[in-house]
Amino acid sequence: MPLIDSVGTLVGTYLVPFIFVLSLVVFFHELGHFLVGRACGIKVDAFSLGFGPEIFGFNDRHGTRWRLALLPLGGYVKFHGDANGASATDNEAIEAMPEAERAVTFAAQNVWKRAATVAAGPIANFILALVIFTVMFFVQGRDVLTPRVDKLVEGGRAASAGFKIGDVVTAIDGAKIGSFGEMQRIVTASGDVTLKFTILRDGREMELTATPERREIKTAFGPERIGLLGISSSGAPDSWTKKYFSLPGAMQEAGKETWYVISRTGAYLGGLVVGRESPQQLSGPLRIAEVSGEVAKSGFWALFNLAAILSISVGLLNLLPVPLLDGGHLLYFAAEALRGRALPERAQELGFRFGMAFVAGLMIVATYNDLARLTRQWLNLG
Repeated sequence: MPLIDSVGTLVGTYLVPFIFVLSLVVFFHELGHFLVGRACGIKVDAFSLGFGPEIFGFNDRHGTRWRLALLPLGGYVKFHGDANGASATDNEAIEAMPEAERAVTFAAQNVWKRAATVAAGPIANFILALVIFTVMFFVQGRDVLTPRVDKLVEGGRAASAGFKIGDVVTAIDGAKIGSFGEMQRIVTASGDVTLKFTILRDGREMELTATPERREIKTAFGPERIGLLGISSSGAPDSWTKKYFSLPGAMQEAGKETWYVISRTGAYLGGLVVGRESPQQLSGPLRIAEVSGEVAKSGFWALFNLAAILSISVGLLNLLPVPLLDGGHLLYFAAEALRGRALPERAQELGFRFGMAFVAGLMIVATYNDLARLTRQWLNLG
C-alpha cells in the first residue's frame, strides 16, 4: 500500500497544516466584516468558510447561514442585497425589495458604515497577529542572542568599517539593540543605506559607520534582495538568554513584532512596484502549503507564528487600493465621501475589471513561481 501511505503522509504533513493556517486567517478576516457589518445594522445572509458545495451548515437566529464548504481556499461574507460573495451589488433585487428589507442591505448604509465594515476585515487580521504574538511571548518568552560579533567576512562591509571580533552592538542610529536578531533585521532592511553603529569594545563605547551591501540571496520563499554587513554570531550556548514578559510587556513586544512584519511586507510591495524587488518571491497556495508543512514539523507554536505572519500579509494585501480588494472598496468610498455621491456605475465596473485582472495576474505569477520551484526540486532529485 505504498501509494496510500504516500497520500496519507502528504495529507497529514502538508494539507492539514495548510488548511489550519489558511482557515484561521480567513475566518478572522471574514469575522471582522461580519461583526462590524452586523453592528452597523446590515443583515448577513451567509458566512462561508471555503467555496463550492456545502459540507455542513446551520442558520442562526438572525437568519445567517453559517456554512463549511468543500474548497478550503478562502471564504466570504454575503450581505443582504449582494449578488454574490464578492460583494457585488444586486441592484435589481434591491429595487424590488420592500423598504424595510432594503434598509438592512449593505448598499443602503451610509458611506461611513460601509467603509467601517470593509476595513474591519484587514483590521481583524492585524488583531489576530497581535493576539498570537502576545500569547506566544507571554507563554514562551523569547530566546535572545547577544548582538556580539563572533565572525567577520574578510573584505566585507563590517570589516572595512572597522568592526572587530568581540564587539557588541548596543545601538544603531541611536535606537537601542537588545539582540542579534534586532540588529539583523535593521541591517537586512537597509541595503545601500549608511548606518551608525554604537558598539562596546573592551569596556568602552565607540561609534562606527557602515553601509550594508544590497545583494540578492536565495531564501525558502525565493530570491530576496537584502542588506548584508558580513557579521555573524557563533550561536554558542552562552550567547543565548531567555527573556520572559509580563502580559503588558508581551503585548508591547507583539506590537513591535507586528509592526516589523508590516513594515517589511510593505517595503517589499513598494519595492515590487518600483522594480527594486523581484516578483519571483511571490508565493501562492502551493508554497504556503509546503511552508506550513515544514513549519508544523517544528511544533505548534511555530505554526501559530506562521499564521500570524500570513494574517498580516493577507491584511496588507487586502488594503491595496485595487478594486475587488477591500482597499479598492475603501478607495471608492473615499471618492464617494468627497464627491457627495457614488462614482458612476461605468467607472466602478471598469475599476472592478482592472482589479480582477490585477488579482488574476498576481495569482498567475505566484502559481508560476510555485510550479517553477517545484519543477527545479524534482529535476534536482532526479
